[in-house]
Amino acid sequence: MKRLVIPFSAQINYHSGMDDVWAALDALDATKLDEVAWADYPYKPSVHMKIAHTPDSLVLAYLVKEKHVRAKYRNTNDPVYRDSCVEFFVSFDGERYYNLEFNCLGTGLIGYGTEDKSGRRLLPKHTVEDIKTYSHIKAQNSNRGDTEWQLLLNIPFSVFDVHRIHSLAGMECMGNFYKCGDELPMPHFVSWNRIDSPVPNFHLPQYFGELFFQ
Repeated sequence: MKRLVIPFSAQINYHSGMDDVWAALDALDATKLDEVAWADYPYKPSVHMKIAHTPDSLVLAYLVKEKHVRAKYRNTNDPVYRDSCVEFFVSFDGERYYNLEFNCLGTGLIGYGTEDKSGRRLLPKHTVEDIKTYSHIKAQNSNRGDTEWQLLLNIPFSVFDVHRIHSLAGMECMGNFYKCGDELPMPHFVSWNRIDSPVPNFHLPQYFGELFFQ
């Protein structure tokens, strides 16, 4: 099981501008997502992420290079996992977890509950849209034929509506980070912590890694 130490950034918060948040994250090391657990889906795009917590939010940036980019879904809580999508799942109590999923345009879907999908609920539209998203898609790289895109999320603690978090400092929890594209020409399912399942499934909290907030 992997363990990730998430640093505290005192100089930014939920109200900080995009440039200030990017500048704070630039100083951090990137974490690579490189676990591909299913032989039927061998394609592995280049995916790195950076994460930090602030006095009132969680900031998370994904940096992606992939052969195909799609952003069909534009409405909150649409099935964005079918597009070029990055995801963050986190459990604060070891039983239930939040799944935060965003396509490359920043369209978001967030759910909460146990791994029994029939019992999960989608968060209200206004709660999902409280997350500040900044997306940038670069021109295709002529050498590899890949397209590069970045997505920055500034997530207020209020999004985790069951737990009423006021600070993440010193907290230990479980989570995982993903990149997928269910309906892309080259479907793929990449994770940070490896998943041992016969078919692609990110909703398996037993395969979350350890997260420690400094």
